[in-house]
Amino acid sequence: MTRPRISLLPLRTPHTWCSLLLSLALLCACGQHKRDPGTNGAFAKAPQTEGATLARISEGGELIIATLSGPDTYFDYQGKAMGLQYALAEDFAATLGVGIRVEVATDTLHLLRLLQRGEADLVALPLPQALLAKHHLQAAGVQHKQGRTAWAVADGADDLARALNAWYSEGMEQRLKQQEHTRMQQRRQVRRQVRAPFISREKGIISTYDAQFKQAAQHTGWDWRLIAAQCYQESGFDPNARSWAGACGLMQIMPATARHLGLPDDKLFAPVENIAAAARYLRELQHTFSDISDPMERACFVLAAYNGGPGHVQDARALARKYRRNDHKWQEVSYYVLHLSEARYYRDPVVRHGYMIGSETYQYVQSVMQRWAMYGGDVQLMRSLPAASRLSQPSSSPASNAAGSTAGRQRKRNRFSKQQQILTPEELQQAQE
Repeated sequence: MTRPRISLLPLRTPHTWCSLLLSLALLCACGQHKRDPGTNGAFAKAPQTEGATLARISEGGELIIATLSGPDTYFDYQGKAMGLQYALAEDFAATLGVGIRVEVATDTLHLLRLLQRGEADLVALPLPQALLAKHHLQAAGVQHKQGRTAWAVADGADDLARALNAWYSEGMEQRLKQQEHTRMQQRRQVRRQVRAPFISREKGIISTYDAQFKQAAQHTGWDWRLIAAQCYQESGFDPNARSWAGACGLMQIMPATARHLGLPDDKLFAPVENIAAAARYLRELQHTFSDISDPMERACFVLAAYNGGPGHVQDARALARKYRRNDHKWQEVSYYVLHLSEARYYRDPVVRHGYMIGSETYQYVQSVMQRWAMYGGDVQLMRSLPAASRLSQPSSSPASNAAGSTAGRQRKRNRFSKQQQILTPEELQQAQE
């Protein structure tokens, strides 16, 4: 069949002119975006055709969730992710065979923006379905019919929505909530055989690991008795201790932290290697708080960070600065550590790491310091952060005392003692005025 030739000659008849104009009109119409009658003639937002597809999630190896920080949503507890919404998302991710990453939003609108910008695969927080519809998002997964709330995925992520809806069932939340409750009850339990706090008080022998503590002290600038006090608080001098969260050994090092410190998995419970790794971590934390010049003050911050995480401690310092308190004094900052369990504080714009069970971290610092005093801790042995050196090659020279030693400094009464009332930042400001 012969292909028709396209004429380039001028069109001369009225009929052909009409045909041409009609064709041009149709072409223009096809090239325009569809108008949304609800947008007063403006171009409607082009629908998302890709979305957070299961294929892309599987290829990336992780499910990215957006949620808010809180005791019932998501929070970090000593390196362990907790919270009901996180537990639900983790359960779903397990069905996909992928890991999970959390993006903590500051508020509801931030959640929606993270999803709309493609920075999260789903919102793991029940939101009003009317709000989701307004922002062109799909309700999927966890849905509460009575409250008309649901998780959300992007418009166009139909396969992810179907997978979420197929996974979720009534009673799932109650089951995982009970599991979270059990985990929270177990969090203080460490499977350990507690040794005596002293081998010989008269001879000054604390444990069978004193030599390792003394070696670690050369690289941390601490009195070795303080490291021993911390070790007793962590494990009771049991090298085989294991916590509910998976922390291992004498110094209760989490596997992820061990990998960061270069401690092999098969050496997690080895006393020498475990203490050496803890010393490296203590030294790293000291650099984190290197702006705090007083060695005793810095030690309190380091202990708090070792227990509760450096991010939470930095959040407490940010709050202290906001309320015009001294962020170099543990006595001042510890107030905000204690109160990072309150929404008023953990949802403050200056806080980056959210909810924290600060009372346990505060008590941890108190207990270690009290035991250190019982061990005969010497403030004069606390010195400035030593120069960089390899932990495997300790210096043979004895640690010199810092010029700015805190020896003889008058001890101030802790304002969190039972004899004193704990004041809010507003009450403190009013008292000063």
